[in-house]
Amino acid sequence: MRRSPYQALVAILIMSFTFYMISAFAVRTIISVKLIQYFETRPQLTVFFKDETNNQEIATLKKQVEDTGKTTSVTFVSKEQALKFYQEQNKNDPILLDLVTADILPSSLEIQTQKPEYLSEMAAAVKDSPIVDQVVFQKEIIDTLLSWINAFKRVGMVEIAVLIFESILVIATIISFKILVKREEIETMKLLGATNWFVRMPFIFEGMIYGMTGAAIGWLLAISFVFYSTPYLESFLKGIPVFPLPVTMLLALLGVELVFAATLGVVASFIAVKRYLK
Repeated sequence: MRRSPYQALVAILIMSFTFYMISAFAVRTIISVKLIQYFETRPQLTVFFKDETNNQEIATLKKQVEDTGKTTSVTFVSKEQALKFYQEQNKNDPILLDLVTADILPSSLEIQTQKPEYLSEMAAAVKDSPIVDQVVFQKEIIDTLLSWINAFKRVGMVEIAVLIFESILVIATIISFKILVKREEIETMKLLGATNWFVRMPFIFEGMIYGMTGAAIGWLLAISFVFYSTPYLESFLKGIPVFPLPVTMLLALLGVELVFAATLGVVASFIAVKRYLK
């Protein structure tokens, strides 16, 4: 590597870019999972009742919803509780507080489903009830979020697959070039009784070094960018508790990437050496 530093630098740069993209993809996935978990813990479906509805009718509908087995919680919010929520949200605006009383606010059920896919089904089940005035749920938000996340995953997987193939090709090409340069030395070693593995090992270790160095640099760049952009992302997400990302999770990501990068370097080197030794 010291005798051909430019080739080594190219291999490390290619691996660094590859694992920067892998790290960025992993961080995006972590943030996406935390966003989905956040929205899944929010009241997803709110059923507002008509004013003349009595408690017995509400209790009956509540039991019907719970009996579906597709909910995680069903909470009844009375008119008085709705007024308290309203007062808390508008505590800095006394004019709005004076205009609203408990009588004009509807009672409601706040329903959380086990899966976002159950929202539409649950809404259709309750909206035809004669005691229900209105059904409000976050289907559009959840559907949009899931579609964006799935699109990011598909695009990210394609990008990573292309970069991994490119990395293997670059390392294999560089190792092949070095083998050709040292072909006389290798022929002499073989004549003296060197085994194929004895010849392979230096090149395999070189590929491992390329891979692991590139993975460490790519991970460091990606995580540095995440920490730098955290204040802006927190402002954009407006209080959704996504950050800070767990340090143990980021270190585990580094460990996985180092192992994967070492394997990638070994595979690329092995391919190049095997081709020549044949």
